[in-house]
Amino acid sequence: MAESRSQNLQNHARLDPRFHFFLFPASAVAFVAAGWHAIRQPDFVSLWMAVTGLLLAFAVFLIRVYSLKVQDRVIRLEERLRLSALLPESQRPKLGRLLAELSEGQLIALRFASDAELPALATRAMEERLTPADIKKSIREWRADTFRV
Repeated sequence: MAESRSQNLQNHARLDPRFHFFLFPASAVAFVAAGWHAIRQPDFVSLWMAVTGLLLAFAVFLIRVYSLKVQDRVIRLEERLRLSALLPESQRPKLGRLLAELSEGQLIALRFASDAELPALATRAMEERLTPADIKKSIREWRADTFRV
């Protein structure tokens, strides 16, 4: 959900309380408790509960990883479209090379750049092989991404 507070390099990373403070810790505790019980009373049911706890923790982790990967794909597509729309006419022939040479992480970091500084920063990121962290540090006018969970 969109937030109204301004975003910058220091506060752009976010935690999802439902995942980070409830779902993942609860699944990890369930696995540890089932494993402890299986060690203390090693029978079929205890061992099966430990395996089930491990599967639950792993499934919760994969749910998070897969949803972030989908968001990354959408962000990559959005940034490709932004670049194609914002590049000056003189730089349009470089668009294919630019998009081919920018890494996924670079494209995702560029989402925070304002429309005015995106073309120059994207070109610089490609030419100087800036890391995503360096790209974020180079942004002067931050464009918030409040929808990422």
